[in-house]
Amino acid sequence: MKILLILICVGLSSNAIADCRTTATGRTACNNGQEAGGYNANSGSAWKSDKNSAGVSTTQTSKGGEAKTKNGKGVYKSSSGKTCVKTANNQGCN
Repeated sequence: MKILLILICVGLSSNAIADCRTTATGRTACNNGQEAGGYNANSGSAWKSDKNSAGVSTTQTSKGGEAKTKNGKGVYKSSSGKTCVKTANNQGCN
């Protein structure tokens, strides 16, 4: 769920020009969400996020997870096959 929260934050950015920088923790942050990535030293997991022309952010982790989000809604599929969904009125995992 932490990844879904990160994706929501990345997906809500809407500036037209990408201004990317590396934070003190080694994470790449872009002001328009077009491309971002980072590394979590606690879990040993890296992630990369891209936003397509339709506004859908796709984030992949080095451990095999993938999430697709748009406008605060999304689907996350873990490497073990677990799927989590967040809609406007509901959220849950199978």
